[in-house]
Amino acid sequence: MLSPSASGARLTPRIARGRSTLRAYLSLTKTRIIEQLLVVTVPAMFLAGRRGEAGQLPSLWLLVATLVGGAIAAASAHALNCVVDADIDAKMKRTQARPLAQHQVPRSHALVFGLVLGVLSAVWLGFTTNWLAAWLSVAAIAFYVLVYTLVLKRRTSQNIVWGGAAGCMPVVIGWAAVTGRVDWPAAVMFGVIFFWTPPHFWALAMRYRDDYAAAGVPMLPVVATPVQVSRRIVAYSWLMALWSLLLVPVTSWVYAVVAVLAGGWFVVMAHRLHTAVKAGEPARPMRLFHLSNTYLCGLFVTVAVDAALGLPALGWPF
Repeated sequence: MLSPSASGARLTPRIARGRSTLRAYLSLTKTRIIEQLLVVTVPAMFLAGRRGEAGQLPSLWLLVATLVGGAIAAASAHALNCVVDADIDAKMKRTQARPLAQHQVPRSHALVFGLVLGVLSAVWLGFTTNWLAAWLSVAAIAFYVLVYTLVLKRRTSQNIVWGGAAGCMPVVIGWAAVTGRVDWPAAVMFGVIFFWTPPHFWALAMRYRDDYAAAGVPMLPVVATPVQVSRRIVAYSWLMALWSLLLVPVTSWVYAVVAVLAGGWFVVMAHRLHTAVKAGEPARPMRLFHLSNTYLCGLFVTVAVDAALGLPALGWPF
């Protein structure tokens, strides 16, 4: 009969392998990105409830159900993205530690894992919210994997511009979960994230240009000069800041003030990056990258606070 210590010694490697496998599958879902997606979902739901027919914030159950379904959908998209991009991830220093690049998870298993999560998210959202939200989540997964990852990413420098549309879907899904339809404020929030994505991602790609070049991915900083990249970052920053003001009619002065100040701050920082690049000085694009995360989080938190306060909407000026 084995002693307790011998039995424990045999179980320990199994437990360690189990934990390692669990961490690998969890890593496939890119949890940090999921957190960012959920940050924009709740404010969209708050605004949809407050400015909707009921005029009330959504129930806690609806919030939880939508967030769970959205998290599972995002996890599905990211896992399937890792399957398709396994060869690229193995060539880039920034992504070499990912599970498929390290052969920690069989590619076929990761594919099944991603597909199962996708089906689970659609069924969950369909039965806990509504089927419009469910089908929108399916569309987001399909667009991210089939359009962005399989088609755009390896073929055009505009990959992140159009492919980024998938990352805009959480606000639309959140709105649909509350109202059962898609109204123009949801489209405005979609647009804010759509115009935010290029400055956000191109700043990161400037920092990791050599990685993308080595992997043969035509991100804009790989195929364009730094000045051309920074000029486009400025253009999209202006579009983002101005577009965010379209939400003012369904919000109060609280959102209006923050949108103007935060948008102006972002535009100034984008211009500083462009000025540094033109002068041949150290550009430090990661400053803008980190600022972009702060901007998006702050803007959408303001949307949530504005809706929670229930202040009168400013309405259209005409």
